[in-house]
Amino acid sequence: MKYGDRFHSSMMSKIVGTTEAAFLLNISVSRVKVLLQQERIKGATKEGRVWKIPLIKGIPQVKECHRGLKGTWRRKRCDKTTRIHVNKPKIAQNRKHKTLEPVITIRQGSRHNSCHMAEIKGSCRVVYQPDNPLSCGAVLWIEVLPDTVVIPQLFTKL
Repeated sequence: MKYGDRFHSSMMSKIVGTTEAAFLLNISVSRVKVLLQQERIKGATKEGRVWKIPLIKGIPQVKECHRGLKGTWRRKRCDKTTRIHVNKPKIAQNRKHKTLEPVITIRQGSRHNSCHMAEIKGSCRVVYQPDNPLSCGAVLWIEVLPDTVVIPQLFTKL
């Protein structure tokens, strides 16, 4: 390996897919796909049906557009802890009405996302604080560091 190759690999340290890029940018996967089709994510390539998106300084870099509104994606790494908890009233409601509403809530700062399953790609810890619950009332949750990617998934049927 030449010196230039090592320099290049350190600049483009990691390659991610659309789901992880969406989490890092704090936007939906479908919005990431639109940005990819418009060739606005720097260094992204498509191999077969899979997009490979390089991380620059830990986040995908999106080119600004000349027209329209400014983008609302995250431009720097998030420094807020992600908290994942189970919504007990939603479980009871699902059981009573025989529905399949998402019961897992992923909170990062003021934003939250509901899902059926969450894949945590890194370290985390389980916290039980009955004397100091979250604002939603949860006393048991999983805390994930800001650098760790959490991929929510929804199911249509079990």
